[in-house]
Parts: sequence; structure tokens; C-alpha cells
Amino acid sequence: MPELKLRRTGNSLSTSWPKEALARMNAREGDTLYAIETPQGFLVTPFDPKFEKTMEAAERVFHRYKNAYRELSKK
Repeated sequence: MPELKLRRTGNSLSTSWPKEALARMNAREGDTLYAIETPQGFLVTPFDPKFEKTMEAAERVFHRYKNAYRELSKK
């Protein structure tokens, strides 16, 4: 497991991530990482947790109106 050391950058703290860890997350310069609090600590991920909730809501709508969507797709 890689260690991340915090460093002062102006009035903030920053850290450098190992190239291998970023590659495994498919993260690049300029990407946003999300820190999600879990019972075990924090999970850092490039995936937006709000997007997952939005897609779950969309799936419920698609399921509810699946016949209407099927008819619309025929046109």
C-alpha cells in the first residue's frame, strides 16, 4: 500500500499520488477525485457518487415507462 505524505502548499495541504495508483484509478491530471466517508475511513474514488444515485432514479423511470419508451424507439 503506498504511503501519501501531506505537504504544505501555501495555506493548504497537498499530496502526491504514485503513478501506479493513479493508473489503477484511471485518473489523470485535472480529474476530480471524491472522498467518501465509510465506517472503515475514507474511500478515494474518481467516480461521482451523485451520478450513481441519478442513474438509479433514471432506471426506475425507464422501468416504469418501458412500454412508452419502446413505442417511442420505433419511430
